[in-house]
Amino acid sequence: MASRREGPLMRGGAGGGAGQPLSRGSRIAAAVAVGVALGCVCAFLYPDGLLSRSSDAALHWPRQADSVACETSEGVTSLKSHVVLLERKNAEFRKQINELTMKLQLAGQGKDEVLYKAGPFGTVKAVRKNPTVIPDESINPRLAKILQQVAIKKELIVALANSNVREMLEMWFTNIKRVGISNYLIVALDDSTETFCKSKGVPFYRRDPDEGVDNIGKVGGNHAVSGLKFRILREFLQLGYSVLLSDIDIIFFQNPFDHLYRDADVESMSDGHDNRTAYGFNDVFDEPLMGWARYAHTMRIWVYNSGFFFIRPTIPSIELLDRVAGRLSREPKSWDQAVFNEELFFPSHPGYEGLHISKRTMDIYQFMNSKVLFKTVRKDANLRKLKPVIVHLNYHPDKSERMKAVIEFYVNGKQNALEHFPDGSE
Repeated sequence: MASRREGPLMRGGAGGGAGQPLSRGSRIAAAVAVGVALGCVCAFLYPDGLLSRSSDAALHWPRQADSVACETSEGVTSLKSHVVLLERKNAEFRKQINELTMKLQLAGQGKDEVLYKAGPFGTVKAVRKNPTVIPDESINPRLAKILQQVAIKKELIVALANSNVREMLEMWFTNIKRVGISNYLIVALDDSTETFCKSKGVPFYRRDPDEGVDNIGKVGGNHAVSGLKFRILREFLQLGYSVLLSDIDIIFFQNPFDHLYRDADVESMSDGHDNRTAYGFNDVFDEPLMGWARYAHTMRIWVYNSGFFFIRPTIPSIELLDRVAGRLSREPKSWDQAVFNEELFFPSHPGYEGLHISKRTMDIYQFMNSKVLFKTVRKDANLRKLKPVIVHLNYHPDKSERMKAVIEFYVNGKQNALEHFPDGSE
């Protein structure tokens, strides 16, 4: 049997002649015709339309939505609980990151991470300022909120006080207010001082209970309370704030923040009473028995006063606080000011690693101690015309009476207010 082969569609020619393929236009016309035919068939079979069943199903949607809403409400509650849990874990991770960052900063100190090329003679200067730490609000969120409200440009004055010094404390903050200083904070060490600060409307901070600190704060004398500041200030620095630490036997006459250089880790007032003792001098030691080598040159400087200093939030600054607080806890008979200066100035030597910290001495006529005032300034006609930033009654035990006299002299203009006091203490 002969095979059958299918060929392309053919159209008959006139008189049944041989077929020819359909043209492209004819095929499109045929497709349109088929589509119209199918449409007619569907219209006949489904007069209500193909989507009628879908519309009926949509009528049941509200009842289904009510069921889903209940399930969704439970799901939202579960999600909220999960979010809270994640936020807690996130806070823990942030704390760990800050701790690791601090450790990295410490580990990186002393390493030659960057190489510098020295410039021409006389143009080279070392870095004066250490970088500040990354603030870590997780260490004390309550204090962080207080500092956000009180500090100006991340700086504030801080004083520690208990009920033993209420009269001087009132003079202290009254003169701060008179000068127009608002960024100050009193660390209240007992209930009485907290109540007093509330009644006077002055900003204060009461630490969380700490038996070691609280016992000293409530009954400790001047030196004992003074030693607490090195432990308490650490949190302020960790939160990223620069602190101007102030004892309360200090009278303010100008805003100290207008007179700071901020080019060192620690900027402190001096116990020196003239340029040599305050800023350092070459003191020659004479030992005649040594003959030709009888003269030995020494460098001397009067100590920094640990009752008034500006400290920036840097790693060396925090290390200083840790060193001093650590020694005071191990050496209970030590004087905090002596330890403060030893850690600042003693160099590295066999068996001891010195603190690598930058420091600046404040101007002794702007940040004036009471020896400078009573021994020199009040007796000099030109120096009497100077208006200091602060006067610190650190050299005299009759603090309250002298503070009142200093206010009379500089604020009220009573020229003889200082005359009846001796240079020193009786």
